Amino acid sequence: MNGIPYASEHNVCLCHICGYVCPADTHVCPRCDSAVHARKPNSLTRTWAFLIAGLIFYIPANLLPVMYTTLFGNSSQNTIMSGVIEFFEGGSWDIALLIFIASVVVPCIKFVVLGLLLFTCQRRSTWAMQERSRLYRFIELIGYWSMLDVLVVALVAALVQFRELSTIEPRIGILFFGLVVVMTMFAAMSFDPRLIWDAEVEDV
Repeated sequence: MNGIPYASEHNVCLCHICGYVCPADTHVCPRCDSAVHARKPNSLTRTWAFLIAGLIFYIPANLLPVMYTTLFGNSSQNTIMSGVIEFFEGGSWDIALLIFIASVVVPCIKFVVLGLLLFTCQRRSTWAMQERSRLYRFIELIGYWSMLDVLVVALVAALVQFRELSTIEPRIGILFFGLVVVMTMFAAMSFDPRLIWDAEVEDV
């Protein structure tokens, strides 16, 4: 174990809520009264369920229109990508970039990273454990900005309303996209990063 002690060796575990060090046989945190578990219950199963649900919702989120736009008398319903292309061709590259990053890049990163973490943990892999822990912290970091994915249409709508003879309205696709955001947030919250290091303990 490279001389690094583990909490299990000292019969202690951390509270998931406040970080208080509790005896291993404690079921309720004496500081915040939260349930204490050595590992999050059914972490892999629950994370897979949320991740797959997010992937399923991501299909209609991309195929169904997310917004209805009227620009100078011309109206159209746009999916995520068609909206990006339309704004880019219309000279609004900043709005196009915002939508592309928030609605395509960020969700895809979440899917790929969480899928990688789940697969390697189930395989009890000792490959790049430090790097995988950093990836999880990265997912947690961008998770704080997950609501940007949902609010991006509202932001675009506010920007477009400043233009004369221009309007924008949300459509059913944004509902599915909101579900994608919620599912990926739940997936990240359900995953227990300590499972990454369990393989090292078993390997010793």
